Amino acid sequence: MPKLTINGQEIEVEAGLTLLQACEQAGVEIPRFCYHERLSIAGNCRMCLVEVERAPKPVASCAMPIADGMVVRTNTPMVEKARKGVMEFLLINHPLDCPICDQGGECDLQDQAMAYGFDRSRFQENKRAVEDKEFGPLIKTVMTRCIHCTRCIRFAEEVAGVPVLGATGRGENMEVGTYVKQTVNTEMSGNLVDLCPVGALTSKPYAFTARSWELDKTESIDVLDAVGSAIRIDSRGGEVMRILPRLNEDVNEEWINDKTRHACDGLRRQRLDQPYVRKDGKLRAATWDEAFGAIAAKLSGLSPKAVAAIAGDLADCESMLALKDLMAAIGSPHLDCRQNGAAVAPGAPASYRFNTTIAGIEDADACLLIGTDPRWEAALVNARLRKRHLMGGFAVAAIGPARDLTFPVEALGDGPEVLQAIASGQHAFAKTLSTAERPMLIVGEGALTRADGAAILAAAHQIAETTGMQREGWNGFNLLSLAASRVGGLDLGFVPGEGGLDVAGICESAAKGDIQALYLLGADEIDMGRLGNAFVVYQGHHGDAGAHRADVVLPGAAYTEKDATYVNLEGRVQRTRRAVFPPGDAREDWTILRALSAVLGKTLPYDNLAQIRESLTKANAVFATQGVVESAPWGKFGTAGKLSDAPFVYPIVNFYMTDPISRVSPTMAACTEAFVSPATGKTGTDG
Repeated sequence: MPKLTINGQEIEVEAGLTLLQACEQAGVEIPRFCYHERLSIAGNCRMCLVEVERAPKPVASCAMPIADGMVVRTNTPMVEKARKGVMEFLLINHPLDCPICDQGGECDLQDQAMAYGFDRSRFQENKRAVEDKEFGPLIKTVMTRCIHCTRCIRFAEEVAGVPVLGATGRGENMEVGTYVKQTVNTEMSGNLVDLCPVGALTSKPYAFTARSWELDKTESIDVLDAVGSAIRIDSRGGEVMRILPRLNEDVNEEWINDKTRHACDGLRRQRLDQPYVRKDGKLRAATWDEAFGAIAAKLSGLSPKAVAAIAGDLADCESMLALKDLMAAIGSPHLDCRQNGAAVAPGAPASYRFNTTIAGIEDADACLLIGTDPRWEAALVNARLRKRHLMGGFAVAAIGPARDLTFPVEALGDGPEVLQAIASGQHAFAKTLSTAERPMLIVGEGALTRADGAAILAAAHQIAETTGMQREGWNGFNLLSLAASRVGGLDLGFVPGEGGLDVAGICESAAKGDIQALYLLGADEIDMGRLGNAFVVYQGHHGDAGAHRADVVLPGAAYTEKDATYVNLEGRVQRTRRAVFPPGDAREDWTILRALSAVLGKTLPYDNLAQIRESLTKANAVFATQGVVESAPWGKFGTAGKLSDAPFVYPIVNFYMTDPISRVSPTMAACTEAFVSPATGKTGTDG
């Protein structure tokens, strides 16, 4: 390992690092604008200049590889003068916008100007002005502030895989923008705002709403998809102002998708803030006692077999456990957490988890996508697949309608017959998987919602077996869940008991009149028209489809308003933290069920959060640890059978509106209008 001397201190570092990285390891901070750890090196801002012994002039440390015996100084008068000169040039054309700039308080240029800025300007000519660009409904541009660091260009090209940004002109005439006027059409575009070191790119929905020092910051996780991205909730008073990413190398690195970031304005709209009871065909405001009394009156005369429960996509584990325990106390076996009816095997965790793990994608060398569109179903998983593609030596093929996934994918066809051919070893890609050192497959949850879903799961299991995806320390079988509640619900066993009905059976029985009372825990994705005359209790936080159909509405808390447990698609136990309080009379979900159980005479055995989390651990040992992934035992799952000839269809037709929160978000509505074709649900980047 090379040894070098930095400011008189000799250190030993790994070979292949740059000088800037070596200085960081030595605890020496180097100012920079263009350099970013996850992007290629540009070396064009020159702020990171250092002095290297025997070099004729200051060296850009971000682009200089280390060498054994190198002597580096970062605090000499020459370095100080060089950095001040660079800063003076950067500020020549930069407008004096700090008082009205949304980047104020979080601006790298402000911070570096404090350390290296000149106390006056020596520039006498007129300042240059640049026309603002239109990047779409999420990104506000003030391009006169741009310092040409090219971070946005490199992110769009390398991470997002949408090479729409570039630089035209040279010197003072250089401008960053799109070559032809167009919006930045990627599900990851909000990260451009985080990357911009000045105020050239800021959040359009957040513009002029708050200053960073006014906000309370709460570390939490996202639940609008199954990835479980690490986020920071910034709130003021009782209102969530914005959501930003947190660093989690194993899950989302430091990126989040646009729905995670911008759908938070839906938390302020169409909220349920008090109980409602339907009287004379209309929902009317009621007290908690009246609502509980109406439920108790209905259930008192019913057979336990006439009662059922369905958990929705945003339900947390505490509330699902409370509802499961309540249904067990009532004596009903009819409960399910799979709103879409996916044919997963509840007793086999390997059948419903992303066993490779998201970070483990980087170790794979071949991948088969089965009926899944990861770009819309889990944008951060898709970004990790693209990252692996850029490393080289990664063959990817897909069974399903062709989509632009931002990396090359071999289209094998869109019908299950291709899946059957690979499973039997008669397809060429079966050989690719068999010869790969670490092959993987990803089954889309939408592929398992078909009538032949169990047979598709069995065929995928067969592929995993015959191509050697099960090896020491490696499991290449992955299910891409769509909902934050899905894996946690399956871990808790929130599935039909002995003789119980699944979601399809519950709806069918409700239509016939056999199911006479149905409890919907945030379940909005089922066909409400199939519930017949059943008495429906809806517990949730938004006035979505379930609330419109309900006979009793109980207002719950959104994910930003409760301390709750979720399990992401890998099987990683994570927790949200309460950033603000629920509006009005709304309460945390498990506490509502605990109070209802007392009214029904079936009092649940926990009175506080610690006690119910103890019960979670008793229900499944996976809840004993947070933030880690325990490998699931491999076994048989799926049911062999004839596959239908019908082609695969992706379950998400609009990435920007998939849940009660995003469906009422004005920002997501603007994105839908800008990016999604109303006729097909496709974006402008579809194949």
